[in-house]
Amino acid sequence: MLLVGLTGGIASGKSTVSAFLRALGAVVIDADKLAREVVAKGSEGLDLIAQTFGRTLLAPDGTLDRKKLGDLVFADADKRKQLEAITHPRIFQRFAELSQEAESKGEPAVVYDAPLLIERDLHKGMNATVVVWVPRDLQLQRLMMRDDISLAQAEQRLAAQMPLDEKKPIAQYVIDNSRSLAETEAQTAYVWREVLRRSAK
Repeated sequence: MLLVGLTGGIASGKSTVSAFLRALGAVVIDADKLAREVVAKGSEGLDLIAQTFGRTLLAPDGTLDRKKLGDLVFADADKRKQLEAITHPRIFQRFAELSQEAESKGEPAVVYDAPLLIERDLHKGMNATVVVWVPRDLQLQRLMMRDDISLAQAEQRLAAQMPLDEKKPIAQYVIDNSRSLAETEAQTAYVWREVLRRSAK
């Protein structure tokens, strides 16, 4: 079974590509969903976050206030690293468990949809890496519209991630999501056909 890493950047359209892959029959494991799972109410991850950053990050119902946490870690690289040290090992453990389940069912490939795939060197454990790319100006524009934030806030969030132009050369496949949705869908279908062809060898 092939492990395929899917990554991009905030507002690059990675979720769109992920949805196209699911429609094509791919098993997609979403790191963001796993990230929510490992900090769910009552989890060890949430307890550690409260101990590290304070209980003010908890909502009245005891769940994580994700907006407060986001504001805190996007503004402070050290705090972001502390958070990643809590969540990332737990996320990857769940990914390994879900991958093993898929393999036991005879799936030809699993796609790991992870924003920080390259930053965390997780792409090195994959058989192939797919980067969803858009020009930086378009990425900023989409982020401001999507999250209703200022240019300064969007710039800050992009600064917290590796630029897409640096991720592009690392990938085996690049999906250019700057044009029409139909073109993105066609590129995604091509990549998935290539993955299936490789897995059949």
